[in-house]
Parts: sequence; structure tokens; C-alpha cells
Amino acid sequence: MSTTRFLTGITTTGTPHLGNFVGSIRPSVAASLSPNVQSFYFLADYHALIKCEDPVRIQRSTLEIAASWLAAGLNPDHVTFYRQSDIPEIPELNWLLSCVTGKGVLNRAHAYKASQDKNLAAGREADDGVTAGLFMYPVLMGADILMFKAHKVPVGRDQIQHIEMARDMAASFNHLYGEHFVLPEAAIDDHVATLPGLDGRKMSKSYDNTIPLFSSRDQLKKLIGGILTDSRAPGEPKEVDGSALFQIYQAFATPEETEALRKAYADGIAWGDAKSTLLERVDQVIAPMRAQYEELIHNPARIEATLLAGAERARALATPFIRELRSAVGLRSLAQATTAAKPAKAAKAALPSFKQYREADGKFYFKLVDADGRLLLQSTGFDAPKEAGQAIARLQREGLGALAGHIAPVEGVADAQVSAALAALAEAAA
Repeated sequence: MSTTRFLTGITTTGTPHLGNFVGSIRPSVAASLSPNVQSFYFLADYHALIKCEDPVRIQRSTLEIAASWLAAGLNPDHVTFYRQSDIPEIPELNWLLSCVTGKGVLNRAHAYKASQDKNLAAGREADDGVTAGLFMYPVLMGADILMFKAHKVPVGRDQIQHIEMARDMAASFNHLYGEHFVLPEAAIDDHVATLPGLDGRKMSKSYDNTIPLFSSRDQLKKLIGGILTDSRAPGEPKEVDGSALFQIYQAFATPEETEALRKAYADGIAWGDAKSTLLERVDQVIAPMRAQYEELIHNPARIEATLLAGAERARALATPFIRELRSAVGLRSLAQATTAAKPAKAAKAALPSFKQYREADGKFYFKLVDADGRLLLQSTGFDAPKEAGQAIARLQREGLGALAGHIAPVEGVADAQVSAALAALAEAAA
């Protein structure tokens, strides 16, 4: 049976919290134990530089996140566990990929567009405060994924676009220089919980509503005591829907325990008692790991040695691969040139292409891009991938008029350009 490679990274800008544990750390550690799976876990400290300008925070976060993974049961002998900045081949691949990635592709990256929208809403220039690092972020992520030929990348729905972009980069490079990259796929687990924070919104350091994963029991008690609840008195039935307290409990409890609390809600449990129940259940899970975490956090040299060992294992794959890629693009020894055979046949002209994908809204879309990755045509959303595929077929048969109402305008692109691209595809298929 073939081995599937999974790759997961976490940016080193904050302290891990319960939401990180439930949504990423716990399922990833469990996945690392699966047979026929080769797992890569990395600390994305290059990515951290885009968001954080505090060197002390980045170093401390790297320590805390590494200690959290290890305390949660990640076995560095069974996985490749490394720090991104210890792999010099990654920034080199970042450059190679940037040379085959269209600027138009990066213009549509969600993070970049969100920064522009925020600026425009505040009356600022669209690119105010936008660094080249933020703009190129998807290329670095592509390098992280493609370097180790990952088959699956576990992500939330809001990250699907980055996997699609990595696939586009890989396909562009492969088209120009031969089949070197594996095209990765997003691994979406709709059953992984997203925890609410203290205020009921998604638990996130951006909202300052988190419960740090390895809080002391006293800190945990204080933070759980601050979880937002409604004003229903003891004895009044309470709703589990929308209850942050109940949702957090459910993520740590067995199905039987969850049902017991659900009944207690219906019977009018006091909020103070419900919070005590949550404290005991969470602490029961965290306490054994907390002891290991504290031991690790006070022994940073041990973590450093673990990461360097992981980097050595990662570079055993990355170094020969980057050598292969350098040769593919022509970065070769001049001595090799003297033994060159007759010139290779000219490559076929690059063609426009359709790309189908799913967005965070759950709908399916397609786009038509030219050979350089520039967007020519963008669809509206379809409820099923089959509908999107049928729309592409109809467009190719009947032209633009066949999809009136299902095409979103693309600024600066004339209908004639789209028609020419469709004609080129039809001629190539003939």
C-alpha cells in the first residue's frame, strides 16, 4: 500500500489555546499515528515575520508551540518535526515558484484583498502598510507544501484557496520544466470542532478571547468563570445552542458526558455549576500534558535539539530535491553545458486553462486563466461541482452568451480576449 504524505504548519506568533488544541493539535497528533501516513509538522517562523515585528515574541511562541505539540503526544521519532527557518531550501524554492506565478493570481489572495478592503474602508490607499511579504505569502506557503511533495494538507475552509494556488504553481512549473511536483489536495474535516472563546465568538488571539492551552488550574478556573452566559437563573431551562460553555465541554467530553450535561441544561443547572463541570472535564484532559509541557518549557535546549534533528531529516529530502529543481531551470554547472546533446524540441505553446475550486461559502466556482495565470473569466457560485463542470462544457460549446448571469465581470478583460482563449482551447483539442 502506498504512503500518503500529510503536512501541517502553525505560525509562531502566539500562545497555543484550547481552540488550537481541539482544531489542530489533537487531530494532527492522532493522524500521525495512522499506518501508511508520513507526517510533516513545522513551525512557520518565516510566516510569523509577516504578522509580528517582535523578535522576543516570535522566539517565545516558537518555544511554546513546539512544547505544546510534544506535550500533546507528537513523537518526533515517527514524524518529521522541524522549524521552517532551518530549511534553507524553502526560501530558494520560494523564489523559483515566484518566477512561475502570475501576479494576477496573488492579487486575488484572500489575505491581500482583506488588507486592501480594510484600507479602503478606512479611507487609506489600498496598499497602505501592505508588505511584499504579505503579498507573496501564498508563494511561501506553496514552497512549504511542494518542497516535501505533500499529498494532503489539513486546512480549514478559509485556507482552501492557498492549496489551490499551490496546485497552480506546481502545474505551471511542471508545464515548463517537466513533472517535478506533486499536486497537493486540501484535506477538510468538517467534524473538527471550532471552539468559541470567552465572548462567544470564535476563539482567536485576534479577539483576545482565548483560554491558553496550558493555563494553570487556577488560571483555567478564572478564565472559565469569565465565559459569557445569559441571565437565566438556577432552575430555569437553558439552551445548549449558542452556549460557548456547552460547546467547549462537548469538545473535551465523551458523548455520554455531553448528553448528561445537555439534560442538566434542560433541568436548569446553575451557570456556576456548569462552569465547575467544564473546569473538571478540561483539566482532566490537560493536567497530564501540562506537567510534560512545564518540563519541556524549562528545558529549551531539549526542544532545540529535537527541532534540529527534525531539520536534518527534512533536509535529507529537501537538499537533493532543490538540486534537481535547480538543474531543471538551468542553474547548472557550466561543465555540464559542454556535454549538452542536440537542442530539445521546442515546447508546445502554453494554453489557457479552466480551474475549478470550492470557496469558503461552500459553493463551487471556476475560472479561466491565460498561460501566465492572468484571470480572464470568473464564474458565480454553483451548488455542486457537476453543475460547474457542465457550465464549463456549455461555455466551450456555445460561447460567452451561453452563461449570461453566471459570469462575474473581470476588470480590464474584454469579451474578445475570452473568446480568443476559448478558440485556442478548441483548436488544441481538435
